[in-house]
Amino acid sequence: MTKKPAYELKPIEEVFMVWDVLTPDERQFVKNNYTVHHFKKNELIQSEGEISTHMMILAAGKAKVYKDGIGSRTQIIRMLKPGENFGYRAIIANEPNSTNVAAFEASTVYMLKADLFLSILRHNIAVCYRFLEELASDLAVSDARTVNLTQKHIRGRLAEALLFLRKRYGVEE
Repeated sequence: MTKKPAYELKPIEEVFMVWDVLTPDERQFVKNNYTVHHFKKNELIQSEGEISTHMMILAAGKAKVYKDGIGSRTQIIRMLKPGENFGYRAIIANEPNSTNVAAFEASTVYMLKADLFLSILRHNIAVCYRFLEELASDLAVSDARTVNLTQKHIRGRLAEALLFLRKRYGVEE
């Protein structure tokens, strides 16, 4: 973790996807209990095989979710942009992390301890439903990627990947 980058950080209520369905007490609880961590480019945020201690929200920057493969090759699973949550799947499943997450550029992450996150899930059905929706959406994307990787030729896979990146991140000059 590093010192605060030069960019202005949005408050947690502007980036936490479930803020609008939290009760006023839960909002205050989150405000009182989250921490802010800064990461340099390529710095590891979450390690595969470790127990997830925090539900995390990317506040600023970009991060990559990846797995280490055969022969020191890494496979990027997805890219995260500000406002996206991660680390919660392993917490909910009570399993070790199944992926690594590293800062793709200087990034800031809001972190909420796993037990506090689970407490909110257990007591607020609307929050629980939001995370259920997110998990269901992630599963649909995973299914589509599996079909894409197993049935399309390399040019089709490349074209689809480029269109996805353009749609998600736009085009920089």
